[in-house]
Amino acid sequence: MGSKRKSTVKKNKRLKKLKKTVYEEPEELKRAPHSFVIHRGQIGKSLLQLVKDFRKVMEPFTAASLQVYKKNTIKDFVALAGPMHVSHLCVFTSSDTGVNFRVARLPQGPTMTFKLQNYALSKDVVSSLRKQMVNPKLFSHAPLIVMNNFTGEGLHINLMATMFQNMFPTINVTKVNLNDIKRCVLMNYNTETKLIEFRHYAIKTVPVGLSKGVKKIVQSKVPDLSNFDDIDEFLLKPELLSDSEFEESIVGTQSSIRLSELGPRLTLQLIKVEEGLMTGDVMFHEFIKKPDEKPDDKKEAKEEV
Repeated sequence: MGSKRKSTVKKNKRLKKLKKTVYEEPEELKRAPHSFVIHRGQIGKSLLQLVKDFRKVMEPFTAASLQVYKKNTIKDFVALAGPMHVSHLCVFTSSDTGVNFRVARLPQGPTMTFKLQNYALSKDVVSSLRKQMVNPKLFSHAPLIVMNNFTGEGLHINLMATMFQNMFPTINVTKVNLNDIKRCVLMNYNTETKLIEFRHYAIKTVPVGLSKGVKKIVQSKVPDLSNFDDIDEFLLKPELLSDSEFEESIVGTQSSIRLSELGPRLTLQLIKVEEGLMTGDVMFHEFIKKPDEKPDDKKEAKEEV
């Protein structure tokens, strides 16, 4: 009895420690899909930074400052997920065979295991760009998810598309404020190589058909000078200009959309789909085909990845 009580006390302490690192959201935001992005086992500095980069992708509906300790188990995060309205668990792990990325729907699955073929950290992606566009305001709203070519034979492809789509809030086209869409996540599936290319961009609108000087004015707050007889008056009497006499843009101006990559870059390959949360019947396995399965093959499929 004593050992069980000590175990319960330790578990409660771990949960309380985890809960302190999670921000409690207003009621109107709790309906959106939320995520925990964590790592398990021994990982290096590069992979630890990738975990942080991926949390930036999932902002603002993720536990950005979540501290993960060695004693924390998957059950700890699942127990915390309910009160925190977390719907998805993303887990990075490293082994002798490479890096795996797992995405699980909480609380009961399914779970998808991806092989991380290669990746580039956000700092490396941004440093390679001639024009960088990194602003904290970009992460105040969730990114738009754009998926391409997730078609083909096999239930696993539809499951992939559904899993990734449900990780991000849906957009109500009748209510959405276009100014709130500052980022996008692009995912492209190659049916021949079976690889998924994951990219993360900032979205910028740029007026077209204007000179550089006019573009700078249009893209900034433009004062309404209609009450002035001459621009000199504006320069000499700025106190006459009220805060309400600013305009965000010129109505009717055509704009083009430009993307500036934020990173990280990921190249993923789906290896396995499990029916439950990190366990259960194997619904798909890249290297063990279900039609040729023997009674013992299913158990081997669970333990292989």
